[in-house]
This record gives sequence, C-alpha cells and structure tokens, in this order.
Amino acid sequence: MTTPTVSASRLRALLDLDEADVPGYRELADTIRLLVLDGRIAAGTRLPSERELTTALPVSRTTVTRAYATLREVGFVSSRRGSGSTVTLPAGHRPRSSTPRGTAAVAWTVAAGPAAAGVGRAYAAALERLPAYLPHSGYETAGVAVLRERIAQRYADRGLPTDPEQIVVTSGAMAALNLVARTVMSRGERCAVESPTYPNAIDALRRDGVRLHGIAHDGERLDVDALAATLRAAPVGWAYLIPDFHNPTGALADDEDRAGSAAVLRRASATPIVDETMVDIALGRPGAPSGGPRGVGAPGSGAPGGGAPEMPLPYAAHHPGAITLGSASKSYWGGLRVGWIRAPHALVPRLVAARETGDLGTPVLEQLAVAELLDDRENVLAERLGQARRARDALLAALGESPFDGWRPNRPAGGLSLWIRLPARASTRLVLAAEQHDLLLTAGPRFFVDGGGETALRLPYGPESGEPDDALARLAAAWEDVRSGRTLPPVRRATPLTA
Repeated sequence: MTTPTVSASRLRALLDLDEADVPGYRELADTIRLLVLDGRIAAGTRLPSERELTTALPVSRTTVTRAYATLREVGFVSSRRGSGSTVTLPAGHRPRSSTPRGTAAVAWTVAAGPAAAGVGRAYAAALERLPAYLPHSGYETAGVAVLRERIAQRYADRGLPTDPEQIVVTSGAMAALNLVARTVMSRGERCAVESPTYPNAIDALRRDGVRLHGIAHDGERLDVDALAATLRAAPVGWAYLIPDFHNPTGALADDEDRAGSAAVLRRASATPIVDETMVDIALGRPGAPSGGPRGVGAPGSGAPGGGAPEMPLPYAAHHPGAITLGSASKSYWGGLRVGWIRAPHALVPRLVAARETGDLGTPVLEQLAVAELLDDRENVLAERLGQARRARDALLAALGESPFDGWRPNRPAGGLSLWIRLPARASTRLVLAAEQHDLLLTAGPRFFVDGGGETALRLPYGPESGEPDDALARLAAAWEDVRSGRTLPPVRRATPLTA
C-alpha cells in the first residue's frame, strides 16, 4: 500500500505563511501538530524531508530540525533512517473527537444547540406509529414513505415541485454527501468548492479521491467570475455549494447569484451538489424587528419567527440537475441522524442500490420522529430560532467589548455561527493559546481548501459545553496571550468535533 505524503509546497500552503512570517521552531511544531489534530494531515502521512521543507519555508534548516525533534518528543512524528518522518498520534489522542463530558475543557467548535422543545414529543408520537412498521423487515433503503412525502412537500412549499420518489433518506447530511460521492463521483474527478466552506465536506470529498478547486467566497457571496474561470481552465464536473446560510459565514445567496452560478455550471456541464443543512436557520439581521408573520407563502417564505429574511428559491429551481442535501440535525437536534438527498429521478435508483453495500437504511423510529417534526415545523422552529437569535445577538454584543478590539464579526441573517475577521494573521496561534486556558476552538484555515484563513475565526453562537461568559473570559485571556507574544508549552489534547 502506498504511503500518503504531503509535499513541502502543500505543507507551506496549509501553514499559510507569507513572506513576512518567519516562525520559530516551537511555533512551526505547534502549527503542524494542530494540522494533525484537526485532520488536515492524517496520521500515517509522510512529511517532507528537512531539506525540502527548509527550501519551501522562510526558515533555517536548524528551525525545521528542531521543530521535527519537538514533534518526535511529544509523539506526533516518528522517524526512521531511510524512511523519513511520518505523522503519528500519541497514545490517547483521537483527532476531531467529541469532548468528553465532565472534562475541564470548554469546546466552542460545534454550530448546533440542544434539542428543540418538540423533539421529545416527536419521539413519543413516533413510538405510537412504530407498531405499524414492525410486521415488516424494517429495511427502508430509500426511506419510509411518510417522511419522503413530508420532505417533498416542504420543497414544493418553497417553490420547487418535488416527487417523493426523488427523495432518498440518509443517516444525516454527511452520510448523504458520502453516498453521492461514492455513487456518482470518480477518483481524480474535479470539484469546485467555496473557500471557506464546511471542513467535514472537504475531508469527505478528499477521502474519496476527489480533487478540490477552491473558489473565493467573500463572506457575502461566491465569486461567480472566479467559478467561470476555473471551469474554463480545467474539466471540473462538480461543485459543492452552500447557498443557504453558508457555513461558516452565514451568507444567504439571493436568486440572482443562484441563477448566475447555475448558468455557469450548466454551460460547463458541471453538476452542483447543494448543501441545505442550514436552510431553516433564518434569523434576520441583528436589530431587525421581530414579531413578523410565520411561514408567509412560498416561494420566498422565511423560516418561522420574526424578522426572518425572505428566502430565495431552492438552488435546484435554477439548475434542474442539482443534487440537494438536507438534514434535521441543525433544525431540530444533532442527535437526530436523519438527512436526505433530493436528486433527479434517473439518479435515485443508483443511490438506493449503493446503500445495499453501506448502511442499508436509516432507523425507522428516527424517520418517523422527523416526519412528526416536519408536520409541526413552524411551532418547533419558532422557539429554536428565537433562542439562536438571542444567542447570536449576545455574542455580537460581547465581542464589541474592549478585550476584542479590532475583531470584526460579520452580522449574519442566519446560520449558527459568526465569522470573525481578526486584526492579525493569528488564528492558529489563538487556537493554540486557547488550549492553555482549556478552551477548544477551530482555526480559520480549517475551513479553506488550500491555505488561507489565518485572519479568520468561526465562533458558534455558544460553546458546546460550559457557560458563555466563562468561555468568553477564556477567549479574552487567550487573545491577550497572542497579542503579548507569550510563549507557552504545548498542550497534548485532541481537537474536538467541528460541525
């Protein structure tokens, strides 16, 4: 089996250094360690030789030698004469794991919240409906009919007529993306992705051998001209897009932007894979009036609750060949591992057949619970969106205080996180400093395809664990460490799940 390698030029891109950056050996070692912990460099990957990395970076051979030696000392690199240096994980480390409950660390990496109030009721109602399914095998590779019907109706309500036969229910949106990738994409094929974008999607597509081309997203919209230029320069067959409250920026693409990018993709015979996991999290701009009508008529209806933006048509209304991914996780609860694919009729049999060598279907009880939630969608979401809106506004207010001078958070109309511009290229240093204060963050470069992001940080509206005020105090202390240039010993801890 071929050993995976990371070239010196690729490692430099991941390190996101410019000509003014001359890292010391400890900073270089810490940054490589973070790349390993958050999955950007996999365990077992061969690193470039000391000579190759010295040539690629604005550092001395001594700096690289000492950085590799430091990584060996803490268990992140093993070296054998003639075989080079290979990435390892020290005993007890689990990259991108959930933070164990009861630990002192505060995880601020998951853009999600506790279960919506209606989830318990939905499970109770689903249990009452379950006996009707028990006489059968329970293998529902396409999904139970009642849920497929509810999902199709939701698309129709948004202005996109949909046949239930176009829906394939999956075990979450990531399972949906994995199913699409292994069914219709081939190793070596090219896919355009927004940069920044959802990091787990980057990992999933790369794991299946897809070659990614980053297209700039400025926090407001995708650069359609750059997309067109990329499609002219190389045979790109796919595009992974998040037009509805883009993760991480929260941007909402309007109908004009959707139509423009869809036209570019059609001319290039490229198929969009559209991630709609955040589509229900329509909050309105901070300071917008609340108390507006719920569920005003489709198309263009916002999510329930006051101040929600008018929603554009689903992307597939502009590109009939689009493959759309949806999920209940962000809307209702991450523990509901139910997602779906809306695809052209001709593709559905291939997707269903591919599940026969995979998970064979999604648990029936969870599907019935999601069907119940979709039936009561407006009431369930109204409370959830109100909580998210208040948390967003509170975080924006806190980041306006003096400990965070120079920070420029965006003001998203939806989604579950803020995208922050830092006053210095310090995202990775901030994440490393935060570890010293038992605060776990996700570095900005994690959201980019090929480097970049050192001036960016994603903060979900609240930490997954701990109190918001405590997390903010730890964040302020870490930022002061960065500003003062304080050097601290490395902490040996796994980076938690980013979602």
